[in-house]
Amino acid sequence: MTVPEAESVRTPAARRSARHSRWSVVAVVAAGGALGASARYAASLRWPTGAGGFPWTIFWVNVVGCAVIGVFLVVVTEAMAAPHRLLRPFFGTGVLGGFTTFSTYAVDIQKLLDAGRAGTALAYLAVTLFAALTAVWLAATATRRVLIRRQR
Repeated sequence: MTVPEAESVRTPAARRSARHSRWSVVAVVAAGGALGASARYAASLRWPTGAGGFPWTIFWVNVVGCAVIGVFLVVVTEAMAAPHRLLRPFFGTGVLGGFTTFSTYAVDIQKLLDAGRAGTALAYLAVTLFAALTAVWLAATATRRVLIRRQR
C-alpha cells in the first residue's frame, strides 16, 4: 500500500491527529530555535568580534553547543525511560540547533577570506570542526561514565 493509499484508509480523526502532531513538532522546533538563536545573538553582542579577527564568540558557541548536544542525546536516549515526544525536537533541534550556528561559521570564514586573512580562515575552518566534534565525543563519553557510576 502506498502512502496516499494508507492516508485514505485512515479515519478523518486519525488524519487530523497526524496533522496536529506534525504542527506541534514544527511549533516546538520554531520556539526552541528562537530561544537558541536569541542566546547566540546575545553572546555575539556581549563578546563582539572585530573586523578580520578570529571569531572566538561563534567558535565557543559552537563548541559549547556541541558539548551540550552530546550530553543531551546520551541522557535522552540512554537515561530517560520515556522522554516526552517533543523534548528532542524542542531542545535538540530547536534550542541547540538555533544556538549552534554553522551558517554564521561559514559567513565568518567568508569574511576572513574577504579581509585577506586566508590563514586565519583556514585555521578557523579546521579548528572549529575538530573542537566541535571533540566536544560532542567528550561530553557524550563523560555523560555515559557518570550514568554508569550512578547505576552502581
